[in-house]
Amino acid sequence: MLELIDNAFVITAFVTLFVVIDPIGTAPLFLALTQGMDAARRRRIGIRACVIAAILLALFGLAGEDFLRFIGISMPAFQIAGGLLLFLTALDMLFDRRSQRRQGHADEGEGALADDPSVFPLAMPLIAGPGAMATMVLLIGEAGRTPQGMGLVTGVMLAVITLVLIAFVLAAPIERLLRRTGTMVMTRLFGLLLAALSVQFVLNGASAIGILPSTSGL
Repeated sequence: MLELIDNAFVITAFVTLFVVIDPIGTAPLFLALTQGMDAARRRRIGIRACVIAAILLALFGLAGEDFLRFIGISMPAFQIAGGLLLFLTALDMLFDRRSQRRQGHADEGEGALADDPSVFPLAMPLIAGPGAMATMVLLIGEAGRTPQGMGLVTGVMLAVITLVLIAFVLAAPIERLLRRTGTMVMTRLFGLLLAALSVQFVLNGASAIGILPSTSGL
């Protein structure tokens, strides 16, 4: 399987995780949750949230398939279910429902953990949400669950989390640069891309159980 892990897979894994985690879309919520805090405290909260999210995603990616096997769920079934979940996320992005739901999580965090929103809602579910966790399991499954494949996907995830932290640090200037129109255009573009990737996951799962002939995707 290792020979199948090429540059195309790395790019696909990066794009998928980038779209699902959405560093640019999370940045304005980070601003809202840390409103009134000084730069140093904001930076500490951002770093803590990213570290916690990275640990959660790594653990779920590495142990998620074993847990699924323990409760009797096959990887092809999870591929199909995960693909459908990502497709629903793509629909939310295309119709601008995702930002409203994330804002709801942010509002909950403002009320419950206004002093330190790093664990909830920043780390989970804004960064390490169900879609990101499912994506980690799917990508590691596609990489063959070899040490090299798991390390590669984990490395890609850490790269995306690093971009989240950068977006947190640059949240204010990014928001001023993109404005509302720019954010909406990028969200819909990423949503369309994610919809295509989610369909590919479903096709791969269907091919694995013999419903469809083998597809040339992930």
